[in-house]
Amino acid sequence: MPRLISDRGAWRAGVALIAAWSAVSLAYADIIVTEGMQPWDLCATCHSLDGISAMARFPKLAGQRAAYIVKQVRDFRDGRRSNDGGQMQASASDIDDEDLAKTAAYFAGLPPPPPDGSLETNGEDWRRGAKLFQDGDAASGIASCGSCHDNAASKRPDAPLLKAQHAAYLAKQLGDWRSGQRQNDSSQIMPAVAAKLSDRDISALATFLASQPRLRSNGAATQ
Repeated sequence: MPRLISDRGAWRAGVALIAAWSAVSLAYADIIVTEGMQPWDLCATCHSLDGISAMARFPKLAGQRAAYIVKQVRDFRDGRRSNDGGQMQASASDIDDEDLAKTAAYFAGLPPPPPDGSLETNGEDWRRGAKLFQDGDAASGIASCGSCHDNAASKRPDAPLLKAQHAAYLAKQLGDWRSGQRQNDSSQIMPAVAAKLSDRDISALATFLASQPRLRSNGAATQ
C-alpha cells in the first residue's frame, strides 16, 4: 500500500506539471506577433496569398469584387451570415472597417483564378448549367444568373463573380440558399431563385461556372 500511495503521488505530481507546462505553452501560442503583417495576411492562411484557395470549403477571392468581399465579412462579423460553421465569424470578429477595405482591395486586385480544366464541358448537365446561367428557365420561373453575376453590366455590383470558383463551394452555397441556412441577402433574390433549383440544376450550375474563366473585378476580360 505505501508503494501504491507513493506511485499515485508521483503520478499526480506529473499530471500537475504537464498541465502547468501546457497552460504556459497555450498562453504563448495564443500570442501572435502581428508586427509587419498586412491586414490580409491572416485571411491568406485559408484563402492563400494569391487568393486561390487550395480547399473547396474556402472560396477563391482572387479578382473578386471588393464590394462583395466587404459585405460578406461584415455580415459574418455582425452575425447576419453564419453558414460556415463559425470559422469566418471568429476570423471576422476583430477586423475593423479600414483593414477590411484594404483586404478587399488587395484580393480584388489579384489576377483572377483559372477555370477548372478537369471538368467536362460538353455534357448534358454542363449545357443545362450554361443555359441556366445565360438564359434562365422561363418555364420554371428561374431568372438568368448572368443578370447579376459575372457581367460587366451587372445590375448588382455587390453580387459575387462566380466563374472559376470551386464547384463544391458553389454547390454548397446554392444548397444553403435553398434550405435557408444562408440568409444574408436583404433583397431575398437568392433564396427565391435557389428555391426553384433542383439538385441537378445546382450541380449543373456549379460545374458550368467552375469551368469558365472569370472576368476581372472591373469587368475586363482575363488575358
